[in-house]
Amino acid sequence: MEEEQYLNLIKEIIEKGNEEELRNGTTISIFGTTMRYSLMEERLPVLTTKKMAWKTCIKELLWFISGDTSIERLWEQDVHIWDKNIKEDGTLGPIYGHQWRNFNNSGIDQLKEIIEILKDKEKRRSRRIILSAWNPQQLNEMALPPCHVMCQFNVEKDKYLSCCLFQRSGDVGLGVPFNIMSYSVLTHLLAKHCGLLAKEFIHFIGNAHIYKEHVEVLKEQCKRECYLFPKLTINKKREKIEDYKIEDFELKDYKYGKEIKMEMKK
Repeated sequence: MEEEQYLNLIKEIIEKGNEEELRNGTTISIFGTTMRYSLMEERLPVLTTKKMAWKTCIKELLWFISGDTSIERLWEQDVHIWDKNIKEDGTLGPIYGHQWRNFNNSGIDQLKEIIEILKDKEKRRSRRIILSAWNPQQLNEMALPPCHVMCQFNVEKDKYLSCCLFQRSGDVGLGVPFNIMSYSVLTHLLAKHCGLLAKEFIHFIGNAHIYKEHVEVLKEQCKRECYLFPKLTINKKREKIEDYKIEDFELKDYKYGKEIKMEMKK
């Protein structure tokens, strides 16, 4: 099962990681790791060793895609994963969605340009299909500097779309499962929207860490049985990428273990 890559990462960090006192607690970490997940036949890598809030993940992704950075738009959808990272003025600043759709307030719409490239049979062969959230000029304005900083898309044989994500920092217990799912959904969505087929998600993490208070519950998770990943169906093709709604997504055959609770760190 592909999920064993994730469980093996947990074990490696606990057994071989470096313990450090950082700004928000004690972590055990390793530097540099890679995982690969197949997206063929509509497969979506959603962890099965615990129950995942997959709708919350997709709602956040659609929020990024819209270019919106208002915490209130998330609250309206009962999404609270950013609540502990709000700035003192009650905003989130120019985080992911802003950089994707209006990089550095320049009017550069990276996502729109990527879609145009993927729809063009000549341009889609490019090695420059990059989506970047890391903008040094606006880091101090952000509620949290981006953890998943850059991804690259690649088209093979004029029909198969893959995504490679570089993540500078990964909270393996809580954040990484969401990151895997989110960018895999994004790949499926772009494939659907641009007339392609999703093939693979490749995940590079720089600092992969576990908070010390998460260790014991993650050890228990590693003992659980893995199931086959579910399938993601996107029920319709919308005119614009920002027009998709949570109702357009259907997860089929999702079998999972009991919910696991861990405290989210700032």
